[in-house]
Amino acid sequence: MTDTVLTVEQMRATERAAMEAGVSEWELMQRAGEGAAQWIMRVAAGRPVAVLCGPGNNGGDGYVIAETLIRRGYEVQVIAPLEPRSETAQQARAHYSGAVFAATTMREPVVIDCLFGYGLTRKVEGEFAELLEQMASSHCYKVAIDVPSAVESDTGSVLGPLPDYDLTLALGAWKQAHGLMPAMAAMGERRLVPIGLDLSGARSALSRRPRLTPPAPDAHKYRRGLLAVVAGAMPGAPLLAAEAAMRAGVGYVKLLSDHDHFGAPADLVIEQGKLANTLDDERIAAVLVGPGLGRDDSARERLAQAFSCRKPGVLDADALYLLDPELLAQADPGTLCVTPHEGELQKLCEVFGIGDGSKLERARRLHDVTGMTVLAKGPDTVLASDVMTSFFPRGSSWLSVAGTGDVLAGIVASRLAVHGNPHRACEEGVWLHHEAARLASPAFTASGLAHAVKPAMAALL
Repeated sequence: MTDTVLTVEQMRATERAAMEAGVSEWELMQRAGEGAAQWIMRVAAGRPVAVLCGPGNNGGDGYVIAETLIRRGYEVQVIAPLEPRSETAQQARAHYSGAVFAATTMREPVVIDCLFGYGLTRKVEGEFAELLEQMASSHCYKVAIDVPSAVESDTGSVLGPLPDYDLTLALGAWKQAHGLMPAMAAMGERRLVPIGLDLSGARSALSRRPRLTPPAPDAHKYRRGLLAVVAGAMPGAPLLAAEAAMRAGVGYVKLLSDHDHFGAPADLVIEQGKLANTLDDERIAAVLVGPGLGRDDSARERLAQAFSCRKPGVLDADALYLLDPELLAQADPGTLCVTPHEGELQKLCEVFGIGDGSKLERARRLHDVTGMTVLAKGPDTVLASDVMTSFFPRGSSWLSVAGTGDVLAGIVASRLAVHGNPHRACEEGVWLHHEAARLASPAFTASGLAHAVKPAMAALL
């Protein structure tokens, strides 16, 4: 699959499998370098190019790129502080027909970073750090080959000077860093260069933009899904989530609340009374609980009652601070989605005995321990479920405003009520959230974002 994401260990195993099947490492390097050169020629458009080559196989890719460009008539300068060390990189250097400079001032309008590829775990220092600093301060068009040279592939952490690249070309398969902060913010446009690897069986992928479908010809409001939004101590957040849910495709939204919601839209049904009674409706397709719930004993009881109806559900905000193994035992975890930000994820990990680690590692372990679908949101968003781990494109930084998480929870719950698939609901929710942010224009409020969900739906149909 062209959206497959691999760890360093998985990538090495995949390349070994290709070589055991009869493809040489030199052939894989040629495919990678020549495929990357095709992209570089598109952006260089005849301009001179500098290629920074390291001593490993990423540097070997650089020599192949440079030779391919020379054959197409490009003016190319290769800068390599060290000679190649691996046998295949030495072969690539031997096939390169141009000059190599150990150090020089970059003046070319296009610069290609082939210093270090995937698998780097040590800090970038010395002459390599100086080259990256020089690249960062240059006004050139910057291209990273595979992953930027100062990035750890599995975690996205930064190990040295990190220029802001215009283009990153992943070789063979996507790496986890392509979907993780802080590295993702520096990668610019991201494109994949296939090299003929067998990527079947992978359990991680970049999320593809979903294509939503209109209701069936014979649909009615209950067949499209009835979503119950459980309110609590604070009226604003559940109302915001309900308004987003109403615009995300569900047929019917009920806000179960004892508050007077003045100014609530006329087409939102607000139902008061004992929660156990209002939840005792077999037509309910999904439940959202957490926004504005509170964290006292009354809130805990409302969360327990939401679990008692045994419907698919989305847990957000206060519900994530209340959730513990005792409460979860009352639910069907396989039907639940949790949507934590960093603080909420940390709290869940403490309660369920998850140790330290990256956001990705903790989200995966939380899913493994609890069985819930975990959508760990933030500047980078990752989704861990029985289906797979999904990575998403970076959303608008304007989403960093109070209430946008309530909107996301409402969207995800709406999609869950439509079809009942937790992983799919989370993926659709993230894409709708990002699209709504794009359409809402800068400096929106959470309520403005909720209203932008409707045109976002139209954009994904």
